[in-house]
Amino acid sequence: MSDVRIRVVRPGELDAADIEAWRELRAKADAPANPFMEPEFTLAVGRVRPAARVAVLREDGEPAGFFPYEKGPLGHGRAIGLGVSDCQGAVLRPGLRLDTRELLRACSLSAWDFDNLEADQGLFVPHAARGFASPVIDVGGGYARYEAVLREQSPKFFRTTTAKERKLGRQAGEVRFVLDERDPAALRTLMGWKSAQYRRTGRKDRFAQEWIARLVRLLADTRAPGCSGVLSVLYAGDRPAAAHFGLRSRTVLSCWFPAYDPEFAKFSPGLILHLRMAEAAAAEGIGMLDLGRGAAEYKDALKTGELRVHEGAAVRPGPGAALYWLRREPSRRAHSFVRDRPRLARFASKTLNRAARLRGK
Repeated sequence: MSDVRIRVVRPGELDAADIEAWRELRAKADAPANPFMEPEFTLAVGRVRPAARVAVLREDGEPAGFFPYEKGPLGHGRAIGLGVSDCQGAVLRPGLRLDTRELLRACSLSAWDFDNLEADQGLFVPHAARGFASPVIDVGGGYARYEAVLREQSPKFFRTTTAKERKLGRQAGEVRFVLDERDPAALRTLMGWKSAQYRRTGRKDRFAQEWIARLVRLLADTRAPGCSGVLSVLYAGDRPAAAHFGLRSRTVLSCWFPAYDPEFAKFSPGLILHLRMAEAAAAEGIGMLDLGRGAAEYKDALKTGELRVHEGAAVRPGPGAALYWLRREPSRRAHSFVRDRPRLARFASKTLNRAARLRGK
């Protein structure tokens, strides 16, 4: 490793100069300007996760990088906000010579777990176990161009969705869309819908975890050029029919928590919402909507391309690494086994849904 000095601090201990240096280093990256990689996300996680840390790297006295993470028992680390963070990694000066094991040693980590590692993270990609597609919508050429792409690649989807929007307006009242809704009640409504959706589909309710609910509320009030909370709402008459909370930078809207009122399900309000979001984002100068890792029919219909993210762990040889492997790898391999077999994955999903319905009776 080059002559790099590393100190570890809590996110709240970063000073204004550190935060500005972080932003400047991130601006020099070749990757899309994903808001999860900005200091504001780490600062917010630091307020709700006591184990959050940041390794501050300096070379020849100058800022050279920042590595946010959470430290668990036995030195088992994880990406900052793991479980909800959709883009992960270190923010490093281009060309910085750095050894992964030395960085982990400086952070007192035996392993660092990630599940949405950014594709350009050369320091950690060699440690990835798998890569995944993260579908994106390119609206850099304007919404009209995106709509033309949709008409060509998914003509039935586009016709059906726009027809349902007109029908929704006739039956439930004028359809209107707000890209950046500031009403706290709308955020509470979205979180309630999402919790119900998790339970209905047999998934773990993320908002039942207090730290995630607090994190979303904190980010809803965050306003910074590189990372702002954005609550988008589709209204039918005076009623919210669908909503989405995500994070945006100047050029990227990272889609995070979408949900809709089941009473409007026959109108596909979530799809209408995403089309309106794409249109409004393009008008705001946003060039890309990142739909996030995970297979879904609506993503396949909406996407124009894909990014790559990675899952795995960087491990430093030693007893802690062995304990990490015993704890994590069997579960990871089981998940991979299911994902690689679509019929088995569909069966697992149906089983979860059936179990959720039985619990609800």
